[in-house]
Amino acid sequence: MAKNKGLRVERAVRIIGAPTRVLAAFFDARALAAWWGVLRSVTTPRPLGVYALEWGDGKGLDGGVFHGTVMEYRPGRELFVANAYWLPASGEALGPMGLEVTCRVDGPATQVRVRQSGADDGALWKRYQDDMTSGWGLSLDALKRYIEDGATPRRPAGDLPRRA
Repeated sequence: MAKNKGLRVERAVRIIGAPTRVLAAFFDARALAAWWGVLRSVTTPRPLGVYALEWGDGKGLDGGVFHGTVMEYRPGRELFVANAYWLPASGEALGPMGLEVTCRVDGPATQVRVRQSGADDGALWKRYQDDMTSGWGLSLDALKRYIEDGATPRRPAGDLPRRA
C-alpha cells in the first residue's frame, strides 16, 4: 500500500530585519492587515493560544478563516500552530493541518521558513496545496517588503519586557 504523503508546502525568504520584528508580524493585527490582507485576527503568542485570521468573503483563497491552536511560540525564533483548519468563504473546510514558522539570523537578515502540512491527499487538498505553494511565495514577498520598507509591527505582549 502506498504511503499517504498528504499536503506539504514549504517556502522561505531572507528578510533584512531582526527575527523578533519578523515573527511579531505574524501576531500584530495591523501588521497582518498590511502584509497579508487580514481583515480581523485573534492571535495569542503563547502555548495553547488562539491563532485565528479572517480574510474577506471572496471566492477561493480570497475569503475565509484560518484558525488553530498555538502549540509552540519562542519570540523571534518559532511559531507552531496545530489542529489548524481553513474555512473558505464557500465550500468545505480543510484540516486538520499544521503551520510552522521559523526564523534564524542570517548575517544582517532573518531567514524565514514556513511549512504547512496536512494528512489528507484528496483532490481538494491537492488544489489547496497548489494554491498555498504560490500563495505563500506571494505572502512572504509581501512580508519582506513590509519589514524592509521600515514598518515596525507592534510586538505581542509576550515579547515585551516586564516593567516593575
